[in-house]
Amino acid sequence: MSGGGEEETTLENTPTWVVALVCSVIVAISLAAERLLHYGGKFLKKRDQKPLYEALQKIKEELMLLGFISLLLTVTQNGITKICVPPGLTRHMLPCKEGEKSETASTSHFQSFFSSPDISGTVRRLLAEGSSASRSYCGRKHKVPLLSVEAIHHLHIFIFVLAVVHVTFCVLTVFFGGLKIRLWKHWEASIAKDNYDAQKVLEPKITQVHQHAFIKGHFLGFGKDSALMGWLHSFFKQFFGSVTKLDYVTLRHGFIQTHCKSNPKFNFYKYMIRALEDDFKQVVGISWYLWMFVVIFLLLNVNGWHMYFWIAFIPFFLLLAVGTKLGHVIIQLAHEVAEKHGAIEGELVVQPSDYHFWLHRPHIVLFLIHFILFQNSFEIAFFFWIWVTYGFDSCIMGQVCYIVPRLVIGVFIQVLCSYSTLPLYALVTQMGTHFKKAIFDEHVQVGLVGWAQRVKKKNEHKNDHSSQGQGSSHDASSSVGLQMASVFKRASAPPEANPPPPKPEGSV
Repeated sequence: MSGGGEEETTLENTPTWVVALVCSVIVAISLAAERLLHYGGKFLKKRDQKPLYEALQKIKEELMLLGFISLLLTVTQNGITKICVPPGLTRHMLPCKEGEKSETASTSHFQSFFSSPDISGTVRRLLAEGSSASRSYCGRKHKVPLLSVEAIHHLHIFIFVLAVVHVTFCVLTVFFGGLKIRLWKHWEASIAKDNYDAQKVLEPKITQVHQHAFIKGHFLGFGKDSALMGWLHSFFKQFFGSVTKLDYVTLRHGFIQTHCKSNPKFNFYKYMIRALEDDFKQVVGISWYLWMFVVIFLLLNVNGWHMYFWIAFIPFFLLLAVGTKLGHVIIQLAHEVAEKHGAIEGELVVQPSDYHFWLHRPHIVLFLIHFILFQNSFEIAFFFWIWVTYGFDSCIMGQVCYIVPRLVIGVFIQVLCSYSTLPLYALVTQMGTHFKKAIFDEHVQVGLVGWAQRVKKKNEHKNDHSSQGQGSSHDASSSVGLQMASVFKRASAPPEANPPPPKPEGSV
């Protein structure tokens, strides 16, 4: 019996039309969502957007994981609530002071959230019945449940909200960042138009390095020899005009001269967009280490520590550090050329190199952006979850002086990452020693990998039946196939050019 005097109704005593109606609504909503994702995938494949299609598949995987978590919580709910512990263990590391927030206040806000009093009353009654059953079971042992039914229900909702907010924020970041990057398409078109001017291209040209506008903007002037001034310049530049047309043209030319020298008409913009879309499918997922971060935060969310406030500064400072570092890479490329050359024949050429990135690994920047977006999503999701579930005046929510800065920082991170950091990442991370596999079209990638595998198998078969003297030539051919296959495990130099050294040695 519940507190309201109504007996819990089982399926044995539930009208069949009610069961059928509820099942129909749930199945209809689920099928509509599945069809939406299915037709979205067909649309992306039709538009030849395989990276975005793979990102959509990643979202499906996250939804499947959420479904498994939901099923696991539902199946194990009774078992969890029957795990009894001494009352003293539940009085430590509380998010609120004991007795500060009454059950009545919490459930009253929960009731006001729903438009139908009957629905809210039913939910609260079922939770109350489950909680009373677990309390009576553990009460006979003079203990308390490890986790109540209502707490499991709220945790269930929080995990779902977190995943939805993270995917939404990632999509918004890439969408608005893509709008900014698409403005560069006009720069690519103007460069291509200049390349078709044969007289201008064939005309001999000597470039005075220190008179070049790119060098003047990043090397010459006040504080040119000061590393501190270079970092300060990079820090402030990310807030206004993080990428200029001159930066794009110079870095594009350096990339082509290093990796595609035989193809001066290479469409760098299209390659950069494909590489960004390829990276997006990694950002939209929730990796295991991000779930570990959630668990650690839930552990440390103790009353008086204000962890939800201090944790908001982690993505804030990381985002500023990433934007500053990406801007400083451009300065380092300019310094490298200016310090080694006074004049060069042809256009100014910067030398891409992993040496300019943290730990000589450009992909670390993608890892940090992934963490920043997830942590910011976590902060916003946690705020709205507490607001909807417990109310704005909840002790977990904290004082207004802690709430407002969190929201301001969250909006700032979303805007800066979309309009500054993401465009910087899309351009500057192409300045590594190796190019990305997105340099090839999809059918070319498949053809190269298939060719490399066939060569490997053919030579392995020949080596088994050949003499030891003939084996050396076959090994050389086999190594070619292995090198081509390795292009797609890690980026390497194209076949027509030697791989560039890990450290720059001057302009081409």
